[in-house]
Amino acid sequence: MLNIHRNSVFLLVLAVISLLGLGLVMLSSTAGYARESGGDPATLLHKQIVWLFIGTIFCVAASMIHYTRLRQTWWVWFALATVLLALCYAPVIGREVNGSARWLRLGTISLQPSELGKLAVVITLAWWFSGGAQRGDETPAIPPEHTFLRGFFYPALVVGVIVALIAGEVDMGTTVLLGVTIFTMMFVAGVRLRFLLPIALLGVGLLALFLSHSPEHRGRFLAFLWPQEYKADWYQQEQGLIALGSGGVSGFGLGFGRQKMNFLPFAHTDFILPVLGEELGLPATLFVVLAFLVILLSGTVIAVRSRDRFGLLLGFGVVLLIALQAAINIGVTTGLMPNKGMPLPFLSYGGSNLVFCLLCVGILISIWRHGIGEKEEKANVRLAARVHRRPTRI
Repeated sequence: MLNIHRNSVFLLVLAVISLLGLGLVMLSSTAGYARESGGDPATLLHKQIVWLFIGTIFCVAASMIHYTRLRQTWWVWFALATVLLALCYAPVIGREVNGSARWLRLGTISLQPSELGKLAVVITLAWWFSGGAQRGDETPAIPPEHTFLRGFFYPALVVGVIVALIAGEVDMGTTVLLGVTIFTMMFVAGVRLRFLLPIALLGVGLLALFLSHSPEHRGRFLAFLWPQEYKADWYQQEQGLIALGSGGVSGFGLGFGRQKMNFLPFAHTDFILPVLGEELGLPATLFVVLAFLVILLSGTVIAVRSRDRFGLLLGFGVVLLIALQAAINIGVTTGLMPNKGMPLPFLSYGGSNLVFCLLCVGILISIWRHGIGEKEEKANVRLAARVHRRPTRI
C-alpha cells in the first residue's frame, strides 16, 4: 500500500503529461480545418500553448499551497463562481455559443465560469461534510450526514444555487456532470440513500421536462434512441463513428484523416477522439482510455490516503470531475450516450477547461504531499499489531 501511494502521484503526472502532449499533436492535425483558425493551424496551436502555460502555473501553485487553505476559503470560491455565472446572463459581456449562454467575453478572451462553478461545488461539499458547518466541540449523538436537514437538505440547497445557474445557461452536460458528482460525493460522505434516491428521481424528471421544452436537446436525445429517424441530429456522432471505424487498428497516419475535412464538426474540441482513432488507430484510442483510468485510480488512492476527511472528499471530488467528463465525452463520441457537447480533458482545444483540469491536478498533488507519510503508516501498522496481540482482560 505504501508503494502504491508513493507512486500514485508519479503515475498521475505521467498520464496527464502524456494526454497533454497527445492533445497538442492532434490539435496540430485538426486546427487547420476549424473555422476560427482561418486555415492556419498555428493560430489555435499557439493559443492552446498559452493556455497550457497558464494552466501549468495554476497547477504548480495549487500543488505548493496546503490544500486546507481551500477549506478556509470555501466561501470565496463559492461567491466568485456565483457572481461569474450570474454575469453570463448580462447582455453586454455574456456570450451565447451553440444555444448555450455559458461564456463571458472579456476583451479578446472568452471564459467559461461553469468550470470554476464545478470546483466551487466540490470545495463546498468537502467543507460541509468535513464538519465545516458544525457548531461547538461536542460530538453529536447522530452524525450530521445521517440527518435529513444537515446531511442532505442544507448542503443540497447551497450547491443547488450554482447548479441552477449552470442549468439556466442551457448547459445540460455540465448540469448532469455536477448532479452525478454531488450524488456520489454525498454517498461517499455517508448521506443515507433514502435521502439521495428521491432527489435522483427528481433530477431525472426535471431532465425529461427540460427535453420536452427544448427542441434542440430533445432532437439529440431522440437521435440517440432512433438514429435512422433523426439523421440531422445524429449526423455529428455518425461522422465520429465513421472516423473511428475507418481508422481501424493501424489508422491512416497522423494528418491523413478525412473526417476532419469539413465532415466532422468540432473535430478539434468535443470530437477530437474520433480523429485520433482515425489517424493513429486503435492502440492510441485505448491508450487514452487507459490514461484516464490511471488518473482515476491514482487520484482515488491519493484521496483515500489523505490526512483528513476534507482532503479525502476534496480529492475524490476533483478526480471524479475529470473522470466523469472524460467518460461522458468518450460515451458521446462512440455513440453510447446522447450528444452533450463536452470537451475531452487535456486533449480538446479550449482554455477554460484546460486550466480547470490542471488546477484539479495541482490540488491532488497538494493532497498527496501532505498525506499520510510512510513513517506514520508504519507506526500505525505496528500499533495495530500490538493491539491485536494484547490479551483481552475479563
